[in-house]
Amino acid sequence: MSTPLEQSANRLTLTARIAELSEPRRTPAGLPALSLQLEHESMQEEAGQQRTARATVKAVALGAMAERLQQQALGTAWCFNGFLMSPRGGRQLVFHIQEFHPV
Repeated sequence: MSTPLEQSANRLTLTARIAELSEPRRTPAGLPALSLQLEHESMQEEAGQQRTARATVKAVALGAMAERLQQQALGTAWCFNGFLMSPRGGRQLVFHIQEFHPV
């Protein structure tokens, strides 16, 4: 098993719309938790060509961030900041939201 690299970067900034919000729940430690699905679309340059980039991203928020996000309307666009992580035993990345603000 490898050890975490102290200088490693794992930061994601994503402008996206809230496509789905789960029912609020609590973690085993009692923290509020909220699962979301975000949808992103933008124009990006790759290999000198413009292309449309679309992504559907699974996300989660904990604590006060979960409480703030559950009050937001579906379809609204925000700029989200956080990090990526795979759940234990999982292969799919999940975006852990640490902050968000209007676009």
